Amino acid sequence: MSSTPAANEPSASDSPAAVAVQRLTAAALPALRAHFLSLDPEDVRLRFGAPLRPEAILRYLDDLDFEVDAVFGVYDDALKLIAVTHVAFVDDTAELGVSVLPGHRGKGLGTALFRRAVDHARNRFFSRLFMHCLAENSAMMHIARKSGMKICVETGEAEAFLRLPPADPASVAGEFVDQRQALFDYALKTRLAALRANASAAATAPPIGGGS
Repeated sequence: MSSTPAANEPSASDSPAAVAVQRLTAAALPALRAHFLSLDPEDVRLRFGAPLRPEAILRYLDDLDFEVDAVFGVYDDALKLIAVTHVAFVDDTAELGVSVLPGHRGKGLGTALFRRAVDHARNRFFSRLFMHCLAENSAMMHIARKSGMKICVETGEAEAFLRLPPADPASVAGEFVDQRQALFDYALKTRLAALRANASAAATAPPIGGGS
């Protein structure tokens, strides 16, 4: 299958400014479990390439090594993970999978995650990005084509490769700034969520010392 020119390789600096993509740690496991378990069976099949039972998804999450691999996420205002990518590193290749919750698709979240993964991988001296998905996964196929990946389709499955440019000062600085901005965004959302919870509790609390 033909692909767009490799000169269109993405960079995290091109990600939509409104999308705060945060590299996650093991502390995010509860939110990751909620994210993946909220996917319906068809979304699970498209994400993993085959049907998976909830217990298998939980085993996958429990086996994540946050020090070796990279997991990125996008939180909404309620601190719910609405988009996630897992980047696994094997030899000189970074392999990624992406999931975005219904209601948040078509907003550039998958592209922002993909571009953040590109800069993360190239800054760690990986030379190729690899993506395997079902050929019917139109969202991932769209990202692959738009990003200039070389795509091969066979028996209903697609494999896509992107040659990564070497790291440079801009990619290293960009990744650092992206993470700091994402952490600030999360802290702000945490504070606003606490204020909303306090306001809701105050509104429903009975009056103190009310007269008869």
